[in-house]
Amino acid sequence: MAVSECTKIRWWRWRRNPLKRRSDVIEAWVVLCAWLFALIGGLFAGLAAADAVVGSAERIRSESRRVTAVLVRDAEEPGPARVTTDHLVWATVRWTDPDGTPHSDEARVPPKTKAGSKVQVWTDRHGAVANEPLSGAETTLHAVSGGLLAGSGAAGLVLGAGWVVRLAMERRRLAQWDAEWARLDTPPRWKTG
Repeated sequence: MAVSECTKIRWWRWRRNPLKRRSDVIEAWVVLCAWLFALIGGLFAGLAAADAVVGSAERIRSESRRVTAVLVRDAEEPGPARVTTDHLVWATVRWTDPDGTPHSDEARVPPKTKAGSKVQVWTDRHGAVANEPLSGAETTLHAVSGGLLAGSGAAGLVLGAGWVVRLAMERRRLAQWDAEWARLDTPPRWKTG
């Protein structure tokens, strides 16, 4: 019994009702459209963001290549304040491109590596040291999280705009009620003879 009464109260703007005003119907449509646009817009924004992440990762993967570089100087041991999660340190390395162009740059190498040791580094299309490209699983994780973030952000934006419209309608409705109550509270002016 309580559930059916709740349902009747919840959907009152969509049924015939002598107390229902035009603003109530408009507000119901604003809410419905906001939710529909939030769902559809959030879905499309999420898919577009995920597709952009996958495309970017594939482009970076296609432009990156792994090269063998030689350590120029001994790699230092990291101090206690410089310990990182991957336990690597920065050191200068040099390598030669297949076309014979020599390069030198800073790269992350294991600590205490001796000068002249060979290390594997990733380079971008310009020949500069770059991060290792994302693996397939990492790309999927980034695409899903980026898609969820973009989708929820877009949906939140649309729902926020719907809320602002509802708030403006509520203020207008309260102003109309104030005007009606003021009109009813005014005593009638009787003309006497």
